[in-house]
Amino acid sequence: MVGSALSAEWRGLIKSAGQELFWRRGELLLREGETADRVLLLQQGLVKVTAVSATGFTSLLALRGPGELLGELSSLDGGPRFATATAMGEVAGVAVPAPRFTALMETHGGLALAVLRSVAVRLRESDVGRADLGALPTVARTALVLARLSRSYGTPVPDAADGVARRLTINQQELAGAVGASRESVVRVLRVLTEHRLIAVSRGQVVVSDPALLARWPGAEP
Repeated sequence: MVGSALSAEWRGLIKSAGQELFWRRGELLLREGETADRVLLLQQGLVKVTAVSATGFTSLLALRGPGELLGELSSLDGGPRFATATAMGEVAGVAVPAPRFTALMETHGGLALAVLRSVAVRLRESDVGRADLGALPTVARTALVLARLSRSYGTPVPDAADGVARRLTINQQELAGAVGASRESVVRVLRVLTEHRLIAVSRGQVVVSDPALLARWPGAEP
């Protein structure tokens, strides 16, 4: 479970107040710019959070998995959604109307504190991530992003001899958005990392042989 996931107690409370929904790969859970009318608690699957800049470049802001919330900030401040959330596979979650979610936090101070902590973790990770990656060359940024995402959201590879390999569902364009580089540059880096047997690339997936080792790729370790 990642650092911004809620505890079982608070997940149960939110689930009891909402409606279970399902999405197929490619379907939108939330859309950038729309009115924030609900909060989603993810139960199964992986979701990508993206935003489009004024120049048309799509950035991958984050991945979210089971136990994490989507849309809570916009629902609390009443502003439009600042990002789009898209299912990366079969996804299950619970939708809670924004007013009901706010009422839950007003009634349960522990839940409000847990949500605040979740937001704080995300902001800290985002700030640290940008600071770490800002001055690195593309090859190092790509290695570090892959290492971090695979550790947080990758799934174990059953036939891996050492048990540390992780399979990450992400395509080349999404990875380029997370790295902040062109798709062509990232593709070249993936070839280099593949040649060194640090990763294996297939359609829509990257297998990271050893996330810790990849994070220590020359120049990648902050």
